[in-house]
Amino acid sequence: MTSRQENRAGWTIQEAEKLLLSLTGVVSARLVTRPGGEVDEVHLLTTDEVTAKQTVRNVESALLAHLGLEVDHRKISVAQTRERPEAADVPVESDDVHILAARSPVGLDRLLFHGHQVETERSHGARHRVEIEWKGERHAGTSIAADLPRTRLEAVSRATLDAVMAALSSAIEDGSRSNGVALALDGVKVVDAFDRRFVLVAVNAMAGREIFPLAGAAVVEVSTDRAAILATLQATDRWVRGRI
Repeated sequence: MTSRQENRAGWTIQEAEKLLLSLTGVVSARLVTRPGGEVDEVHLLTTDEVTAKQTVRNVESALLAHLGLEVDHRKISVAQTRERPEAADVPVESDDVHILAARSPVGLDRLLFHGHQVETERSHGARHRVEIEWKGERHAGTSIAADLPRTRLEAVSRATLDAVMAALSSAIEDGSRSNGVALALDGVKVVDAFDRRFVLVAVNAMAGREIFPLAGAAVVEVSTDRAAILATLQATDRWVRGRI
């Protein structure tokens, strides 16, 4: 469903995304729906002026109150940035508001989480596809593993690294310096601390003959899969941007 298609309930994705962009702290918003209008995923990028949990509550309340749309909180993904958005070049009422909002933050060259899909494979396996956004372009990576708790998270992180490498390859083709960069997953672990659950990700970054240990962490708020993706991006983002 495109942003201008109207579903059976009478609302459009564009209207829903514009509503979410009006919420405090929301920098960009994207809805993924199934045929008929059922919301499958809600992806948000927000500033840190509102906590992720409060943002999820605000989204649930706004969609229900204004559009009569009930969305499970587990379908809402929130990524936060400390950057503050600059003013858009055109009014918010533009038909392309959902695109401009995604391109307005300072530091847009950061690696941003865009989407995650899982397809069941034979012999209890699962194919994970992670999509990220970098410099206004989207890149995807995939990984297949047994659908078990540990191997699942490892596959999610590897798919994320694959997407990051796809973004790097694009930069290399554009003439940027690559320095022989490669990324390899070292490990993924779920940790309970301070009454919360965290996903920790360790990555080995290689440039020429040098190896750099990288690490990232993310709070589990929606799912361990999403936390693994965000932790992987946190581990690699600054280092990757420093090499290109």
